[in-house]
Amino acid sequence: MVKFLFKRTLYGFLVLIGVIVVVFFLFNVLPGDPARMMLGQRADISAVETIQKELGLDRPMHTRFANYINDLSPVSLHNHSDSESFFYLDPEKYNYTSAINTSRHSLVVKAPYLGRSYQTNRSVTHVLAAAFPNTLLLAFVSIAFAMVVGIILGIFAAIYNKTLFSKAILVFSVSGMSLPSFFAAIIIAWLFAFVLGDITGLNMTGSLWEVDDFGRGEYIEWKNIILPALTLGIRPLAIVSELTRSSLVNVLSQDYIRTAKAKGLSFYRVITRHALKNAMNPVITAISGWFASLMAGAVFVEYVFDWKGLGVVIVDGLETYDFPLIMGAVLLISVMLVIINILVDIIYGFLDPRIRLQ
Repeated sequence: MVKFLFKRTLYGFLVLIGVIVVVFFLFNVLPGDPARMMLGQRADISAVETIQKELGLDRPMHTRFANYINDLSPVSLHNHSDSESFFYLDPEKYNYTSAINTSRHSLVVKAPYLGRSYQTNRSVTHVLAAAFPNTLLLAFVSIAFAMVVGIILGIFAAIYNKTLFSKAILVFSVSGMSLPSFFAAIIIAWLFAFVLGDITGLNMTGSLWEVDDFGRGEYIEWKNIILPALTLGIRPLAIVSELTRSSLVNVLSQDYIRTAKAKGLSFYRVITRHALKNAMNPVITAISGWFASLMAGAVFVEYVFDWKGLGVVIVDGLETYDFPLIMGAVLLISVMLVIINILVDIIYGFLDPRIRLQ
């Protein structure tokens, strides 16, 4: 089991390295000068050169990449004796703990540093930390809704296979998988918050935290999560229900299921104790993949419903060419994807011991 976990963790680490390399070079070869974007109409040559030097944009590409890796690494090497040095250890930049010190260099332990926003000069970490919980909550609620409802529908569709109900689930699955999220967001917001707004009491836009108009401060508005979660959950729900149905139908035709029935086990026990457990592997794969996808694909849905999460941060960053903000958001989503895949592999190892031998 230890070897299995080590291999999966190593694969995840290599994926992250690849993402870091691609993200850095992608956003550093895009057209546009961040210094001029920050200064706007005040962008004279001396001011631009000052900002470029402050941001490190005047250095060669390979030097900037080495600095980027050093900033991201939780264990990094710095020069603390020369303020003009490339790896100068700026106390205002990092909160760090020195591990090894020499006369000129320090090996420090710190949190990954994602830089500062070009537009607001705020720490990217702080911006993402404020937005990430909203996106995480929305993804959890969406995938929980899709998982619970999808598995239940899939079980009944398998039990009543080749009936009108099963065919209706198949039609729903195909329709749900082909429906773009941004289009579904607009239709759902219009239908449930505008046409049926008097009945549902739901808002077309709104985030988790709202500001009271009468000066009582911020409060949590849970109903604002209903429509975004419903929109994000439609596609994974359709896939989970169809995967559960097809996988369970296949399992129910196996010899050991017929043996279990011949021993006199109740149909409920055959489904819950034998068939369902063996039919869950493809469903877990879909759920894990979709959970990570929901975090990355919530951009349009969050923007339509004005849900203050990573999606709104990414859209705002793209509109203002705020590259550190976008790069930080992409890396955060990538880390979550790797962590989720490792956790899923661990679950696989417990469900099917044969996977540990691979």
